Amino acid sequence: MESVGTKLKSWLCWSWTYICTLWFAMVLTMVYVLRSPLKLQETIFEWWYFRKYGTSFIEQVSVSHLRPLLGGVENSSSAGLFSSVNGDTEPRTNVAECKVWRNPLNLFRGAEYSRYTWVTGKEPLTYYDMNLSAQDHQTFFLGDTQQLRPEDSVMQKAWRERNPQARIRAAYQAIECAAAYVLLAEEEATTITEAERLFKQALKNGMKLSHCHTYMLTGKDTNLVVYIKRRLAMCARKLGRIKEAVKMMRDLMKEFPLLGMLNIHENLLEALLELQAYADVQAVLAKYDDISLPKSATICYTSALLKARAVSDKFSPEAASRRGLSIAEMNAVEAIHRAVEFNPHVPKYLLEMKSLILPPEHILKRGDSEAVAYAFFHLQHWKRAEGALNLLHCTWEGTFRIIPYPLEKGHLFYPYPGCTETADRELLPSFHEVSVYPKKELPFFILFTAGLCSFCAMLAMLTHQFPELMGVFVKAFFSTLFAPLGFFADKMESFMPSCLWHQLANV
Repeated sequence: MESVGTKLKSWLCWSWTYICTLWFAMVLTMVYVLRSPLKLQETIFEWWYFRKYGTSFIEQVSVSHLRPLLGGVENSSSAGLFSSVNGDTEPRTNVAECKVWRNPLNLFRGAEYSRYTWVTGKEPLTYYDMNLSAQDHQTFFLGDTQQLRPEDSVMQKAWRERNPQARIRAAYQAIECAAAYVLLAEEEATTITEAERLFKQALKNGMKLSHCHTYMLTGKDTNLVVYIKRRLAMCARKLGRIKEAVKMMRDLMKEFPLLGMLNIHENLLEALLELQAYADVQAVLAKYDDISLPKSATICYTSALLKARAVSDKFSPEAASRRGLSIAEMNAVEAIHRAVEFNPHVPKYLLEMKSLILPPEHILKRGDSEAVAYAFFHLQHWKRAEGALNLLHCTWEGTFRIIPYPLEKGHLFYPYPGCTETADRELLPSFHEVSVYPKKELPFFILFTAGLCSFCAMLAMLTHQFPELMGVFVKAFFSTLFAPLGFFADKMESFMPSCLWHQLANV
């Protein structure tokens, strides 16, 4: 009986040792065979260099050493802000510079931001964000300081005041000025209705003041009128008069076509989506979704929404995996990949994997601040399109398999700026967890292969240097590894009848 148990133990130990050895040999063979196509040595070195210095070694050498020899230019004058699939580029300034933009859909301070503070006790706007707004107002409304009217000088000081009550008191000192009513509508009005009344008075004063001068409505007066009309359209949108808001926005874009940097078309897109006028939305996108124009999350994700809406109501991942994607489904998936590559932070907000906050007054394109601003107003439109969020959920992560590694290199757009995290932390409140992209992660296979190769090299070196000690270690390791099997065999021997062991021995 004892000899049979001993034989069984030895057989189990031998079989497990053989299986482990065979598996280890197969892994080594696979790594050896795939070393060339996978470029393991270069990949491991690239991974180490990228993790340590935050940039690709090849890219760093090319930019720092090869480009000057080949007569290249520095980043500050290089081209390619946006590159199309065909390789067309647009001249750009330094992509490392993170330019902030005025949020086209920014809320009203008194009627919305302040109400949030009253309820939660949290400040939704940072001082950096509000300071940018003050600078915008001074530049946009006051223009050349040599031609300031007396009331303009008062308002110039009012915009610079840090205390809201001080700003409001200064506005009352220049109450005949249209800009004063703008400040009161933005900060003193506690409801949208009250803000709309003050903006109407501001528009009336602004037009009256322009007629008192010998020149027509130009320069700073034009900027002021455009701003007031835009905010009146936004008031109408918030009060439910959406068709009226759409008409006001269209008239504004037609009357002042050169002020495209205000991105009024993004306000128009959101209002048209609320009306479910998808044909009109497509017409607006056809005009503004062009590679020569600066992209935005609103443009990219609205285009993706329209294409997803056409197929999402009948989309099923299981059915798509069996029969493949149709042409319409492929177009929708490609549009989602394009949108996600432009701004990868948006899907988590749309899928409600991350909580929303009030959007800031300024956004950084391709940053978390832009994602918050987009999702805050457009989440309802994605929910309204049946199955659109399901299609987004099934496909958005596939974008990261398309983008070349390192992720900064991009596929359809220019490399993702590395300064976005710092700028977003300045724009977004401290209680918000800022999304960071790109994450410097590697596929599991590369990490596993690198770890396995390093472990094997270490074992080989230790075995060469300390053969006797490693022999003792290996024996102790395997004895510990197979101790549970020996314990299991002893238990089986005590429970099973001796006749069964005898029959097994005979076999």
